[in-house]
Amino acid sequence: MLVLVNYMSEEIYIDLTNVPLKPIGKKEISQLEIALIIGTLYRPEVLELIRDPVERSTWIDSLAVAAAALARYKAGLTTSEIAEELGRSETTIRSHLNQKTKAGKLIAETYDKIKKGELKLVVPFIKAPVAGTEEELKALNAEIAKLREQIRALEQQVNELNQENTKLRTLLSEKDNELESIRRERENLIKEREELVKKKDMILEEIKKIKQTLLDTVASLDKLTTS
Repeated sequence: MLVLVNYMSEEIYIDLTNVPLKPIGKKEISQLEIALIIGTLYRPEVLELIRDPVERSTWIDSLAVAAAALARYKAGLTTSEIAEELGRSETTIRSHLNQKTKAGKLIAETYDKIKKGELKLVVPFIKAPVAGTEEELKALNAEIAKLREQIRALEQQVNELNQENTKLRTLLSEKDNELESIRRERENLIKEREELVKKKDMILEEIKKIKQTLLDTVASLDKLTTS
């Protein structure tokens, strides 16, 4: 992503054509995520949507989640992995990725523009506050501070969830090892039982032979005593 400032015309030129479309690693995922957010936020229809202070927070949050989801999806993460990393439900992530939400659709359209090399933004560069906009700037700064706090809170939740997930994976691995140990022990017991059954059958067969030999011997003695 290339950013150029034209001080003569007081404009910022943002070239998003070199953003990684199939990111590898966290850095490239972050680059694509930021490009999707910026490229979408400066679309006229989106600027109109976020004019309303009441709706602004919800819209920016939805766009941020949709952008984060798509960037991770393009990196090869599964829906469940994305939901776990972002701290959102799989249903929410799937809705964004399938463009069932307005935010998901807008982010997908921005991705297509980046892919086609069509997304180059020129936005006003404000050097100093313009008279009469002080209250609006204060409101925007307050909104930005609020969003940053929300992001920090969400990141904290994600970290806590990741820690809990690590604990659960460790516990699951331990249980799997226990189950494997029980399975091997069960197999060994079954083999021992089969060996015992075979040994018992052999002993019974041997007893049968001895009994038969004993009967034959008794019969022979009877013949000798009677003759």
